[in-house]
Amino acid sequence: MFNLFKKNKESAKLFYHTDVHSHVLPGVDHGSQDLGMSLQMLRAEIDMGITHVMCTSHVTAETFENTPESLTAAYEVLKKAVKEEGLTIEIYLSAEYRIDEYWTREYEAGHLLPMPGKRILLENSFRQELIGIDQMLFDLQVKGYRPILAHPERYPYYYERKERYKSLHSASVKFQVNLLSLEGFFGRHARETALWLIQNNLCDMFGSDMHDMDYANAIKSYIGSREWRKLCDKYDLPKRIVNDREFEL
Repeated sequence: MFNLFKKNKESAKLFYHTDVHSHVLPGVDHGSQDLGMSLQMLRAEIDMGITHVMCTSHVTAETFENTPESLTAAYEVLKKAVKEEGLTIEIYLSAEYRIDEYWTREYEAGHLLPMPGKRILLENSFRQELIGIDQMLFDLQVKGYRPILAHPERYPYYYERKERYKSLHSASVKFQVNLLSLEGFFGRHARETALWLIQNNLCDMFGSDMHDMDYANAIKSYIGSREWRKLCDKYDLPKRIVNDREFEL
């Protein structure tokens, strides 16, 4: 019996290999707090079958006003440690940009750290949608950037306005759903909305949004569950999710 459970735990692998949303850089936001934690988190990613990780630390007014310089410094430390530890994983420097006044200044100054393929991960306010977001997203695309909206299932002001999801998505904005939203980690409404996005073919990518080992362990448990396997089969998610197809790696 013990060996059976051990086998199930070890076989819990994701069907894709690129994590598009993580907070593994040490000491730059409320994700990993030090290098040791970052390496633990990356080992957990490897255990789940991930081979490429986008380091998308917060860039947010007042709380985490990171710059390309501050994020690059943390990235170089982690990259060196990954090599020294012999971890079989590639990390890429980018950011998760909260759409606020600090974003506006950084964007206008050209201080962006896009993912490969000029993908850029954007986070809405949790209180209200930014006025003028449609024009901003259009301007980004005119400049060659390809926006991804982080965890759209977590913005309460869309719950009763689901047509807004469709209009944003139809404007060539990719949607990244958090794996743990499906598990209920962020509450019932986020879970129900994540499932609705999948059912309506509005979920393009999954992300761990990993902040610490509690996230990592919860994800490992969820992707080893019957519920996850049923969801993947029912909606043919390996064919629909584009994590591995969207980046020029």
